[in-house]
Amino acid sequence: MYPKLNSTLERARKIPVPTHRKAVLEEVAAYVREKLASGQTPRLNFICTHNSRRSQFSQIWAQTAAAYFGIEVDCFSGGVELTAFNERAVASLIRSGFTIEQEGVNNPKYRVSFAANAPSIVAYSKLIDETPSPFAAVMTCADADENCPFIQAAEKRIPLRYEDPKAFDDTPQEVEKYDERSLQIASEMCSIFQNLAQ
Repeated sequence: MYPKLNSTLERARKIPVPTHRKAVLEEVAAYVREKLASGQTPRLNFICTHNSRRSQFSQIWAQTAAAYFGIEVDCFSGGVELTAFNERAVASLIRSGFTIEQEGVNNPKYRVSFAANAPSIVAYSKLIDETPSPFAAVMTCADADENCPFIQAAEKRIPLRYEDPKAFDDTPQEVEKYDERSLQIASEMCSIFQNLAQ
């Protein structure tokens, strides 16, 4: 794990998880636990309408936390509309300590690396059905949760909603709010995989 990213993970682990969030985080953990117990690799697909901010944060932090705690899992993200992985979210992850390389211009692919000896995470805006199935659909925004009444490949559907940092785009609070949301998601993903590792 890169040193700066390791420090960010240590900070994230110290953030208390609110009691009202613990039950839904346990749903994610239970799905992963069940799959591992049956000898299968769990797949988590984090879903948000545009697959540009919260779902990308969730995929990347979940894959990173799983590696940190030694849990075998495949993490993905998707949406119902193609846009692009938002550059503000990318910048926030770089500030957290990830190494990120961009490929392409329109809806670019980003190679997100959390350690020198680990495969990079390929992140870009994509539709839900690009994820190998079956998977647990983890709904990270209310809009996607309400507008996706049925996801065919999902074995389980878990509402794990986050406030959208987009509300602070082009304001003096932009950097603070993106980093705050990223760290919250990092904290909750660490909570899930730390519990699985015990």
